[in-house]
Amino acid sequence: MDLINRLSEKVLTQWLFKGQALILTGARQVGKTTLLQNLFADKKEMLWLNADETIVRERLENLNLENLKGVIGNYKVVVIDEIQRIPNAGLLLKLLVDNFKSTQIIATGSSALDISERIFEPLTGRHLLFHLYPFSLAEMYNGKSAFEVEQKLPFHLIYGCYPNIYNHQPDAEVLLKNLANQYLYKDVLVWKDIRKPELLDKLLKLLAHQICSEVSINELSNQLKVKSETVESYIDLLEKSFVIYRLNAYSTNARKEVTKMSKIYFWDNGIRNAIIGNFNDFTTRQDKGQLWENFIITDRIKMNKFRDADIQSFFWRNYNQSEVDYIENNNQELFAYEIKWNSKNTSKISKAFTNSYPNATTEIITPHNFFDFCKLNE
Repeated sequence: MDLINRLSEKVLTQWLFKGQALILTGARQVGKTTLLQNLFADKKEMLWLNADETIVRERLENLNLENLKGVIGNYKVVVIDEIQRIPNAGLLLKLLVDNFKSTQIIATGSSALDISERIFEPLTGRHLLFHLYPFSLAEMYNGKSAFEVEQKLPFHLIYGCYPNIYNHQPDAEVLLKNLANQYLYKDVLVWKDIRKPELLDKLLKLLAHQICSEVSINELSNQLKVKSETVESYIDLLEKSFVIYRLNAYSTNARKEVTKMSKIYFWDNGIRNAIIGNFNDFTTRQDKGQLWENFIITDRIKMNKFRDADIQSFFWRNYNQSEVDYIENNNQELFAYEIKWNSKNTSKISKAFTNSYPNATTEIITPHNFFDFCKLNE
C-alpha cells in the first residue's frame, strides 16, 4: 500500500495551535482519518474520539465542563471523528476551544449539510474549515513524468481516485460498489431521513447519465414524476454530501448568453460508474469524452481549492448553442478550455466566445497536454 502525501496536510500543519478548531470535511473514505493519523503519528499526547461509537457520543453529549475535563485530560491534540453524529456539536466545540486553550481541537465530518447547520453558528470566529477530496493526480503521481501519468489515465477514468481504490486496484470494482451502496446511500439517507430512497436512486442514475451536460430541473421532475422543488432539494443534498457538484453558466450578457442553467459533475468517476453499473474497459466506452471531461475538470478544481486559489469555475454557452466546456475567472482574468479526449481533434475555442471575450486565454486540453492543466509540475 502506497503512502500518499496529501496536499491538505501542509495547510493543516500551518494552522495548528493557533487558537482555532480545525474542521476537516469530506465524503467517507476519502482519507480524513488516515491524513490525521499520519499528521500526528509522532504525537503521543493525542486523543482520538470516534463519534460513530455510542459510548463516545453519549459522553460528549454532556456539555458539563467537569465532564469534558474528564474526557480531554492533558492531551495536546484531540480529534473528534464524525462530529456531525453529536447533538449540539457546535456548542461542544465552542466550549472546548474556549476552555482548553493549550489543546488543539480537530473535528472531522462527512456531511457539509449537518456541519453547516449544527456547527458553524456557535463557532463564529473560532474555527477554520478544510475539505478533503479523493486523491488528485498530483498527489498520486508526484514526481512522475507526463507520459507515466498518461498511462494511468484509463484506470482512473473508470475507477476514480478514492484512496482504497488506488491502493487495491485489482479489487476496484467490488470496492466501488460497496462504497457507493453501503456508505454513499446510507449517509445521504440518514442525514435528511429520506423517505423515498428509490427516488434518490433514480435521480442519481439520471444525473450519472448526464454528466458534463446541462440539466433541467423541470425535465428531471417530469421524468421522476415529482415536484421540481423535490428534485432541487435532492440535488442540493447530493452536493452537500460530496457526491456531485454543479458548474454554473458564465455570462456578462444575459440577452445573448445562458445564465440560469448548470452542468452536473461527479466528484469521482468511479462513484459515477458504480451508480450506472458500468465498469466496461475504457477502450470500448461510448462515453470517453464525458469521462475525460468529468475527470480532468474535477482534478483541476481540486488543485485550485488545495492551493486556496480564489478562482471561480463556470461553463459558457450562448443562445445560438456555441459553448465552451470550462471557464475560470481568476481576479477578472478569464481562461477558457475545451476538453477533448481525442488528441487529434482539431476543435478550437468557439469564435462566438473569443469575439465576446477577446482578452481571454484559451486552450484545448487533451491527454497529451493535461500535465500543466492539473498542476502536476508545481
